Amino acid sequence: MDVKRIAVIGAGTMGNGIAQVFAQRGYPVVMIDIKDSFVERGIAAIDKSLSRLVKKEAISEAVKAEVLGRVKGSTNIKDAASADLVIEAVLEDFAMKTKVFKELDGLLGKDAILSTNTSSISITALAAQTSRPDRFIGMHFMNPVPVMKLVEIIRGLATSDETTAAIVDLSTKLEKVPVEVNDYPGFVSNRVLLPMINEAVYCLMEGVATAEAIDDVMKLGMNHPLGPLALADLIGLDICLNILNVLYCGLGDPKYRACPLLRKMVDAGYLGRKTGRGFFTYEK
Repeated sequence: MDVKRIAVIGAGTMGNGIAQVFAQRGYPVVMIDIKDSFVERGIAAIDKSLSRLVKKEAISEAVKAEVLGRVKGSTNIKDAASADLVIEAVLEDFAMKTKVFKELDGLLGKDAILSTNTSSISITALAAQTSRPDRFIGMHFMNPVPVMKLVEIIRGLATSDETTAAIVDLSTKLEKVPVEVNDYPGFVSNRVLLPMINEAVYCLMEGVATAEAIDDVMKLGMNHPLGPLALADLIGLDICLNILNVLYCGLGDPKYRACPLLRKMVDAGYLGRKTGRGFFTYEK
């Protein structure tokens, strides 16, 4: 199975990062979102990311121009029709993802692969909404995509060996490290990570320590590059809450129940870096 043309649905933080990584490895990419402003912001983010590499002398201005030239922005999902692989990176919402996949399913060639960057939603459940569950797979990239090496590869119940092998091989060509996991709520990454973040929020709510102290303990004592509360701000507190809800509903264990303080902050619109305020404050 030879993958040559890529489509990415969603031009946000994850979508533009995924598009950049493919374009840097020579793949033509169409990056699709619902508004021109979203697409333009995604292209600008890729430009900014590549400019940092130029400044570090990791790439030249000529290479930067070549990479940008491989990324086409669009607001028309029909522009994905010729893709061999489509990676969905829209909001972490089952209904929204299902709508996207049903539309793509009717547009793509019969051999095209559908994949999702979901961080917690069942691959099997999403695949069942399409006519190609054997060619449906999870590709969970880590943020920031151009920097982080891991790609969590998640097979649905019907995902074929051929599809899995093709995506593992492709991930290696991207100079990523593919790690295969099974389809359970939160997979491995978020099933382990989110309870830690949630417990850190409980520590803050209960007055065990300040946000700075909690993060310092984990950075200096556990050698984490980023404390759990700062990491939650980077991920987005709304996304953290969504993932915890998926874990709680999917596994039925109260240990995954979201901390009331996390819910309160999401209700207030304090979502982390993207809003300028979360557990810490940021310049927007």
